[in-house]
Amino acid sequence: QVRLVESGGGLVQDGGSLRLSCAPSGLRFSGGYMAWFRQASGKEREFVAAISRTTGSTNYASSVKGRFTISRDGAENVVNLHMNSLKAEDTAVYYCAAGVLYSTNQRMYDYWGQGTQVTVSS
Repeated sequence: QVRLVESGGGLVQDGGSLRLSCAPSGLRFSGGYMAWFRQASGKEREFVAAISRTTGSTNYASSVKGRFTISRDGAENVVNLHMNSLKAEDTAVYYCAAGVLYSTNQRMYDYWGQGTQVTVSS
């Protein structure tokens, strides 16, 4: 019943921008947090950003702070990740996640999307 559907990934040149979206449905708890993680080839999955569904407060990994912005569209509960000044190091599969509590640990999130590929070329 729970679905998190990501969209917006693709191929972009170095310095370009992309916007990812996550559309959740069927969540069995109110409030909680939505987050973005990413996993590059040969690397561990890492935290990118999170947003409180209740307050809208945000958290960012240091590697993306100032370049990425996480936001929410309240009426539809859609969570966006606006990515600017993209670098080759940002190339990864990006995953949307939902959980009750805020955490940078992927294991604290109960629901995950299928992932969307972001590739930054030079």
